[in-house]
Amino acid sequence: MSSPQTRPVAVVTGGTRGIGLGIVRDLAPTHHVVVGGRSEEGVARLVAELPSAQGLVADLADCAPGGSLEHALADLVPTLPRVDVLVHSAGILRHGTVAEAPVADWAESMTVNVVAVAAVTRALLPALRAAQGLVIAVNSGSGFTSGARSGAYSASKFALRALTDALREEERAHGVRVTSLHPGRVDTDMQHELVGHEGADYDATAYLDVESVVAAARLAIDAGPRASVDLVSVRPRGWRPTSD
Repeated sequence: MSSPQTRPVAVVTGGTRGIGLGIVRDLAPTHHVVVGGRSEEGVARLVAELPSAQGLVADLADCAPGGSLEHALADLVPTLPRVDVLVHSAGILRHGTVAEAPVADWAESMTVNVVAVAAVTRALLPALRAAQGLVIAVNSGSGFTSGARSGAYSASKFALRALTDALREEERAHGVRVTSLHPGRVDTDMQHELVGHEGADYDATAYLDVESVVAAARLAIDAGPRASVDLVSVRPRGWRPTSD
């Protein structure tokens, strides 16, 4: 089996489902892939299928000092002399009005969608700098605009965009590039959850397929070390929000 010493290295959080899984499978033929996920069984199953891979099992909601994420990163970092691509695809969706949503929804949204991203990136920055690597944060159209019942999710995605803007400027001198990737609605488990909250019928043809988002990520990856693809927005071609 190949190793981080013989292949470029890609770390993908949320790598066992949705967009993250699509990116893992796309990179697996050429990269040593670190598959991030919350389920040890799910991560191990996917790692066993890939030509060169290892797991990062952590609960991103537990990123306080001494928590699940800190312990997982402490085990991972010494195994990676370089990281060529870091993809933040893990995220959660909490849906509800400001009047109704519990404070815990806001706290968990910010923890998983923003604080954990900062923690993983910080831990891997030396390896990213060594490779002059690329960070891709899978954001959302909700990182640009918000609407009723999406305050917690959108707030976390606005904050994620701020984090990536800051990181991009801080790391230019070290050769690390940062891409903020903003898909519109994508046919994933999270989209099923959102449409269920909305009480609408699910029509997969109205949304992006995962492969389209993977192709957008590839645009940044394939641009090479002399180019910085700062922001990519990819939208469903025919989708329009229905009026209330």
